Amino acid sequence: MGNEATGFRARIQKFGGVLSGMVMPNIGAFITWGLITAMFLKTGWFPNEKIAVLIDPMLKYLLPTLIGYTGGKNFYGDRGGVIGAAATMGVIVGSDIPMFMGAMIMGPLAALCMKRVDRLFEGRIKPGFEMIVNNFSCGILGIFLVLAAFFAIGPFVQVLNHVMSSGVNVIIDHGLTPFASVFIEPAKVLFLNNAINHGILGPLGITQAAEAGKSILFILEPNPGPGVGVLLAYTFFGTGTAKKTAPGVAIIHAFGGIHEPYFPYILMKPQMILASICGAVSGNFIFQMFGCGLVATASPGSYFSVLAVAPKSDYLPIIAGMLISTAVSFGVGAFILRLCRDSDEEALQKAVAKKDSMKAEGTGGGGRIGAREVIDFTGKVIKKVYVACDAGMGSSAMGASILKDKAKQAGLDIEVKNVAIPNLPADVDVVVTHESLTERAMRERPEAIHISVDNFLSSPKYDEIVRKLTEAKNPLPVLKKENIKVTDQPKTKEDVIHMIAQMLLKDGYVTESYEKGMLLREKENPTNLGNGIAIPHGVLEAKKEIKASGIAALIVPDGILWNDETVRLVIGIAGADQEHLSILSNVALTLNQEEAVRKIVDDRDVEELYHILTK
Repeated sequence: MGNEATGFRARIQKFGGVLSGMVMPNIGAFITWGLITAMFLKTGWFPNEKIAVLIDPMLKYLLPTLIGYTGGKNFYGDRGGVIGAAATMGVIVGSDIPMFMGAMIMGPLAALCMKRVDRLFEGRIKPGFEMIVNNFSCGILGIFLVLAAFFAIGPFVQVLNHVMSSGVNVIIDHGLTPFASVFIEPAKVLFLNNAINHGILGPLGITQAAEAGKSILFILEPNPGPGVGVLLAYTFFGTGTAKKTAPGVAIIHAFGGIHEPYFPYILMKPQMILASICGAVSGNFIFQMFGCGLVATASPGSYFSVLAVAPKSDYLPIIAGMLISTAVSFGVGAFILRLCRDSDEEALQKAVAKKDSMKAEGTGGGGRIGAREVIDFTGKVIKKVYVACDAGMGSSAMGASILKDKAKQAGLDIEVKNVAIPNLPADVDVVVTHESLTERAMRERPEAIHISVDNFLSSPKYDEIVRKLTEAKNPLPVLKKENIKVTDQPKTKEDVIHMIAQMLLKDGYVTESYEKGMLLREKENPTNLGNGIAIPHGVLEAKKEIKASGIAALIVPDGILWNDETVRLVIGIAGADQEHLSILSNVALTLNQEEAVRKIVDDRDVEELYHILTK
């Protein structure tokens, strides 16, 4: 039964992630609509009939179309987005309510149909006809999808919306709305909040707001009061790491609106869910008593974002409700902590790991896939580092903030952002994801460097990333003067290659395996050039063993036999890119005469050789 419950929760959580992926990228547009409504509606802060005419078209056309486009794009890129937006117009025009549920259906459905159609034509289009086939296949499929949405899916969703709205109205009419948090608060900690908020409360709230100008459903999940109360209880009555870290998380939760960081504080002591529930129910009673509501979705759920989309008539009771939620949650949480005191320093880390494990269940991923255990940016130009998760909010926002701060302190000029995995840009250089999401991110952007973390909030990988970026910013010089040596030790060319390889290895230019590639090259194609010079280097397959372009040189006055030629100057090369070519050019131009080589070797002139190789 336990496995069945976990599997069911994972499926619901994954479904919530899909819904969230359609809504989250468009939250800014929802807030725009909400602010226009709050300010210019006849009951708003600055009533204005002329501006208020924007409210209805934005609600009925713009917002559902954006959701349809985003849903399609998440499943099949820009092509899926276009067909998703077109198909969504069918449900919009075919109904007289804001068609958010219809958009959540039509966007992904249209994209999947487009993907199937494209597969039918794959490999069968003659050169020169690709554009016309692609455009007309999209256009013709769009006709069928729009008509299906207009005549079938739109009416069905309208009936479904009516049934659900009636159920919600019954709950509201019987004064039971506050008790919805008995289910909502545990769902948040179990990462089912996206399924509830964006799949049920959001669409129903928009329908209510279209009729009444506001909806209490918008504030049931985003209210930050319960979580802040729990964190304040840990701040004053907690122990160990939880007590030390709770104040900072409380500030992030209250004013940044990110709920996820407080989940571990409940998971480490499950009794604390009672504090969260009591706080939420108390606040909801205030909201219901005064008929409060928001005009749009508040996301992320901070005190500021809630007030930003609150009508002016509801400001005071909404503030009172959030503060009462905080106070009640704090009081109940303090009582629980005083009653069940412990000093387990590792409890929070265990809870964070448990939280990440639970979140991973809904991602479809598994294990550390594609993670770079040893980060290496050598030879790479890193400009964009993105921290990615399902929705591009919550934990990835926290991770990006931490990494951005560390990069700034290190003086790195790089762009660090958080983003949803489907929205990773084509020019991203490095993608940081939770280990359970790395496989998805690699499918989305296979050309990027992918780094897995097991915890977005406290991963040691962030320090390693910054350290490696700093090293890449200040790369090794191709040739160090101390890597030009005069020696009579080597007796064979294998001895020389070993000495060269060890110099390159010591300074971090190559791995230990590069020497084998140099020896293999000599067997396949000897590297003596004439004039007493040899330039040993690895075979092509050994290039992966090069960390940075480097050169080391040996002056061997007594000379060694190198394929029937006496070699007295050996220049070993590890070429990761094009940096070493200028040195080879100098060798060709300056040391093309045997007399020039003899003079340097006889004089044992390291300074002159360094000057020639680096000028």
